[in-house]
Amino acid sequence: MAGARKLLIVAHAPSPNTVTLRNAVAEGARHPDIESVEVRVLPPLEAGPDDVLACDAIILGTTENLGYMSGALKDFFDRSYYPCLEKTQGLPFAFYIRAGHDGTGTRRAIESITTGLRWRLLQEPLICRGEYRDEFEEQCRELGLYVAASLDAGLL
Repeated sequence: MAGARKLLIVAHAPSPNTVTLRNAVAEGARHPDIESVEVRVLPPLEAGPDDVLACDAIILGTTENLGYMSGALKDFFDRSYYPCLEKTQGLPFAFYIRAGHDGTGTRRAIESITTGLRWRLLQEPLICRGEYRDEFEEQCRELGLYVAASLDAGLL
């Protein structure tokens, strides 16, 4: 896609349910009505600053691990923070959390890091709390669609 906007999805997906959620985000972002957005999906341990510098928007996904983000997503931030600090200010982003409990510590950690990066949060974080429910998949699909459609329409 020549001239396509680039959406990066960096999501930790260690279980079948979290793989399903990550895939739902990507499916929404690749909706047939989205014409000029290239979607790239990477696990956090494979993504790095070059991927962030090459994108126009990013969606982050993580599990809640001991009241914090996954170690894999934290590693992504550790490797990407300083190389991106001065170059990605204002980067539009969204995120979702698969939380067995309430997700507040995970949310706070991600917001702290992205505030330091001066990224621009597009919407309230999607927190999929408690026991797994099928509705999480539709919520993730809508998240991907929202961000990709906003890119496609030139709103971001």
